[in-house]
Amino acid sequence: MILSCRRSGPAATVVAVCLSLGLLASSAVAGSTVKSRQGTVASKSTKKTVAKRSYSPQASKARTTKLSQARVAARVRMVRETPIPRFKTDATGALVPDLHAAAAIIYDPETHQVLWEENSQDKRSIASITKVMTAVVFIESDPDMTQVVTVERADAMAASTTHLRANYQVSVRDLLHLLLISSDNAAARSLARVSPWGPAGFVARMNEKATELGLQSTTYADPSGLDAENVSSAYDMARLIAYASSDERISEIMRKPEHTLTLGRRSVTIHSTNQLLSRADMEGSIVGAKTGFIGRSGYCLATLLKMPQVNQPVAVVVLGARSNAGRFNEVRNLVTWMSTKAQNLLGKKNQRE
Repeated sequence: MILSCRRSGPAATVVAVCLSLGLLASSAVAGSTVKSRQGTVASKSTKKTVAKRSYSPQASKARTTKLSQARVAARVRMVRETPIPRFKTDATGALVPDLHAAAAIIYDPETHQVLWEENSQDKRSIASITKVMTAVVFIESDPDMTQVVTVERADAMAASTTHLRANYQVSVRDLLHLLLISSDNAAARSLARVSPWGPAGFVARMNEKATELGLQSTTYADPSGLDAENVSSAYDMARLIAYASSDERISEIMRKPEHTLTLGRRSVTIHSTNQLLSRADMEGSIVGAKTGFIGRSGYCLATLLKMPQVNQPVAVVVLGARSNAGRFNEVRNLVTWMSTKAQNLLGKKNQRE
């Protein structure tokens, strides 16, 4: 920077003015240099920040896992914190369950007696409770549990809920665990495909089996439950869950809260969709159970439980609950009510015997 000083005053004054102007100029230049350096540093810092925020498959997977775990924890908290019991007085003055779901039933599979019901004969979409019949039909062919099945692309295509991919090789035993624990839709398709009946024949056999069991309100359109045309009633599903649970090959799987298997080159642990298995107050009472949900069905749950008061099983089915947590709360509410009536409703039969 060039400075000019006019000699209009005494020499000392001129020198002072020139020195002052020179200092100001130096300060301005220094400030400009510092700002420039700060800008460079900030630019480098921004680039580093951008680099840190770049996509990473591992980081994305970790975030997804963390979010999934948070959702599961929130659902469990919701189930635990909802007030139970919830009763009301009916037209006769009796205290009965206050049901918020579309339909429900408490059924004694030994006497075939309906102990309590509301809309239990209504036909409704049943979603993945369908998989109970899928397991029943597949098991009746007495399959080799060690048989390895290669998953096909059509099995996993638009499967919604699945851990499977095309060309995975999975044993029949693991496919049944996927079917009944994590409600895997591709597993249902794979089992139907390799069954003695083939995909189309398998669904036909499901309907034949429903007729054989006297399930008059039940019709199946696919083995997974994704098709809303899979319909039944709470009454029919109570009878089916009791029948299926009598086969230890099926009930033993339905009682598991989790299962570890190898998929591709990875070890994967699947977790049950039945949150009642994680409750201390339900420990040991669940004989068999299956959840179900699609938009048309609402949240559903069919379960066979052993009543500790009389050491006897009862089937409890809830269809069309309003939320995921709601279906478990509905079942807990029905079980709580039943526990107050068990001696009267079930104990009399035991006394006669």
